Amino acid sequence: MAAPWLDELNPAQRQAATYGDGPVLVIAGAGTGKTKTLACRVAHLIGRGMVPERLLLLTFTRRAAAEALARAERLTGGGLTGRVWGGTFHATANRLLRQYGRALGLAPEFTVMDQADAADLMNLIRSELGLAKTHRRFPRKATLSAIYSRVVNSRTKLAEILEKHYPWCQDDLEGIRAVFEQFTQRKRQQNVLDYDDLLLYWNAVANLPGTGEAVADRFDHILVDEYQDTNLIQAEILRGLRRRNRNIMVVGDDAQSIYSFRAATVTNILDFPTQFPGAAVIKLEQNYRSLQPILDTSNRVMAQAEHQFAKNLVSTRSLQEATPTGLKPALVTCMDEPAQCAAVCTRILEALERNIPLKRQAVLFRAGHHSDQLEVELTRRNIPFVKYGGLKFVEAAHIKDVLALLRLMENPGDEISWFRVLLLLEGVGPASARRIMNALRGPTIPDTPDVPAAAILRLPHPGMIPAAVPGGAHGEFAELCQVFADCGAVGDTAKASLPPAAQVERIRRFYEPIFRRQYDNPETRLRDLDQLEQIAGNYKSRGSFITDLTLDPPSSTQDLAGPPLLEEDYLILSTIHSAKGCEWDEVHIIHAADGMIPSDMATGSPQEIDEERRLLYVAMTRARDRLYIYFPLRYYFRKRASDRHSYAQLTRFIPPAALSLFDRISVGVAGEDSPQGPDIVTSPAAAQAIHRMLHDLWQ
Repeated sequence: MAAPWLDELNPAQRQAATYGDGPVLVIAGAGTGKTKTLACRVAHLIGRGMVPERLLLLTFTRRAAAEALARAERLTGGGLTGRVWGGTFHATANRLLRQYGRALGLAPEFTVMDQADAADLMNLIRSELGLAKTHRRFPRKATLSAIYSRVVNSRTKLAEILEKHYPWCQDDLEGIRAVFEQFTQRKRQQNVLDYDDLLLYWNAVANLPGTGEAVADRFDHILVDEYQDTNLIQAEILRGLRRRNRNIMVVGDDAQSIYSFRAATVTNILDFPTQFPGAAVIKLEQNYRSLQPILDTSNRVMAQAEHQFAKNLVSTRSLQEATPTGLKPALVTCMDEPAQCAAVCTRILEALERNIPLKRQAVLFRAGHHSDQLEVELTRRNIPFVKYGGLKFVEAAHIKDVLALLRLMENPGDEISWFRVLLLLEGVGPASARRIMNALRGPTIPDTPDVPAAAILRLPHPGMIPAAVPGGAHGEFAELCQVFADCGAVGDTAKASLPPAAQVERIRRFYEPIFRRQYDNPETRLRDLDQLEQIAGNYKSRGSFITDLTLDPPSSTQDLAGPPLLEEDYLILSTIHSAKGCEWDEVHIIHAADGMIPSDMATGSPQEIDEERRLLYVAMTRARDRLYIYFPLRYYFRKRASDRHSYAQLTRFIPPAALSLFDRISVGVAGEDSPQGPDIVTSPAAAQAIHRMLHDLWQ
């Protein structure tokens, strides 16, 4: 007997949820209920008697996995979905490598560094190699980190990546190669992995004879969300896991593949039927989010793409659901950027008068700086707003300080954490920090086939103060040693480790005096330490707490935050990349000019242009009821205080044939503010007199 909740699905959703064995690709257009479909798929498999522990659900955020499994639980009951392997690629890799990593010589006690720590380690190596003092400017740590990640995840030679994406760094090829060689050696010596390593090692394990089969045989079915955002390594991992069992369902939308800067490739989803021969392709085209006029324009934008799974989104909503009803999307032509800002603010306030809260409205843009002038105008008009893409919780300096202490307790060999912690002490600079670290090094470990010889750092015991510690830091260094002892750090067998929350509280007592010395606004930042302690209370082990916070950090922080808003309601400003997966009643897309969308930095190849087209499509399909697209005619050259300017062209992604799908509005353009009055009488004779006068001047 079929489950009653299957009747709530449309035919395509039901086909996907109840599909039998074998590979299947679900093309889920924007707003077509892919999370619901995934949840029903999980519920259906469990209802068929599938053991939950033998299901693997891979997503790109923990929240997405939790939402899908929570929905499945509401359908099945019994608490079975809690036993499903669900989570991000990186979190799943971490979990599997702690069980199977020994096959690659990886100790299960490894720690994971975040992207900022990886960049810091590269910066340290860059300095040690003397590359920061060359006659020309060597790439900074953020650039080095981005290059490294793109090389690893795309499986492309360093020279090719530099030529295509970082041409200004080509002259530094040898230096960059030296940094990367040292970077990989240091991580192996210190038993540390970065985000990219998690996937590399998982891929190696998945394809290792014997061990790879054992990992693959753990799962009877694999489900993957947002497959269009996977990179080459993730696709290789999935193929390795399905060498013998072909039960895999991937869900995604090629029209929403917008993360090539993270080495994601739309090729994975386009080539899935080839990589998994015999794969079924199911299309979800019933849209539950947007009104049909919005979908008509979005469909027309994507129809121009050369390589795609053709689909036509159809709305399930009637025009009477929206207020105002039945309006086309608006294409608003503005004289310049100030006119654009004024028009956006006016329409936002008009919507507010129609009882549409600010939180249900959003302004989207291609790059973060595109909202600069708008933010000024919003502030002038007292319209509260929040901008997506701010500092993440674990990127705040004070949170990184506390996490560095916890990482040292878990893995004393973590060199970059030592460096950060020692610099907190009074009178300790980079040179003295290096001397202290040398004093803490243990005996040299011999060479192994995979790891070069290294001297691993050790945690000092209370009372052990190396001569390299400056006199002014003796008290704080002794207290630091006591913190390690009190928390039951690695190697301390005298006492059991404190619970993670108690360890954070003990670190805070040591750190707070330093904290108040380091920062100008300590009270605001202290709230983050309270939050960190609360988060730690949910964990039984320090290792799992550190790893989860690194792989799936909270998105907000009090660091550098201003005073709280007096109003609970606020407008959303967001880059298009950050807006993916969200929806609002009314959406305003600004700077729809060629050079902005598409970005003039992303038109070097047909593939880049196609991704820019998909960006506009993603932005347009965030709107439920109303969509406004703004196009400034004039852009001023801001580097000099002058009236010099250029005229822009409407984005190439809205072709002339699509203009009839929009309401055309002009704001601040010539003639609009001074229309011709009804009682003006034209005089051809006067005009002819002017022409004769001008003609006489040319003689």
